Amino acid sequence: MNIDILIDIDIEKTMYQPPTTTDNLLSEAEKENLYSKLIDQINKDFNSANEAIDFPQSTNPYELKVQLHEKIYRLIQYKFAEYLNLLYIIDVPEETIKQLDGSDLAELSEQVSFLILKREWMKVWFRNRF
Repeated sequence: MNIDILIDIDIEKTMYQPPTTTDNLLSEAEKENLYSKLIDQINKDFNSANEAIDFPQSTNPYELKVQLHEKIYRLIQYKFAEYLNLLYIIDVPEETIKQLDGSDLAELSEQVSFLILKREWMKVWFRNRF
């Protein structure tokens, strides 16, 4: 077996494959025993953006999903400048946000919540791998 094949196999094992749904993401975080680190990362970034949030480690995935969605909904509706700052702090790609349909606030906040979780999960996943 030549070295190029070994490198390709090793790279495939460590490549990041982003989850496609919130439920898949939270399930993967639990499966990899990184769910508590995901909660820590979310708390850290929200607090860095001066948006007080404190998910306890005991927060189950369903509660996290619902409470994050509610928080984003309220930010979009009542504190839009703070919402934009949060997206900047978390580093959610602006182009991705611009592609979302903003006609339904509930749906928009659900989609943004997923993008936030996806970005936070990527940070935790990479930190754990490298």
